[in-house]
Amino acid sequence: MMLAVLLTALPPAMAQEVPAGNAEAGQAIYNRQCMVCHSVQAGQNKVGPSLAGVFGRHAAEAPKFNYSPALKEANKTWDAATLDSYLADPRGYIPGARMIYAGLKDTQQRADVIAYLGTLK
Repeated sequence: MMLAVLLTALPPAMAQEVPAGNAEAGQAIYNRQCMVCHSVQAGQNKVGPSLAGVFGRHAAEAPKFNYSPALKEANKTWDAATLDSYLADPRGYIPGARMIYAGLKDTQQRADVIAYLGTLK
């Protein structure tokens, strides 16, 4: 009985939502932290794949880029939630990923970068 009372007092589990981001702030973060390895021009890969059109794209599907087996097998589609998890901890989210980046730990900065990525076609 006591356990039932305790369990009903707990808030319901909620899916972690990505906060609203500012695309302009996200572009500034991209310019400082991402553009060395990633292009925003379609078909122009660097050390990392082009991020043009990343929203809605399946992981490991940018043309002419040599992805890690882990990313090829990840079966992910890039949306706000998957990008948020990946950008927070790339190798933790997809073990075996080759992206040499410790992750963007600030939640709002990730949201801003994600908002910017959403503007890329």
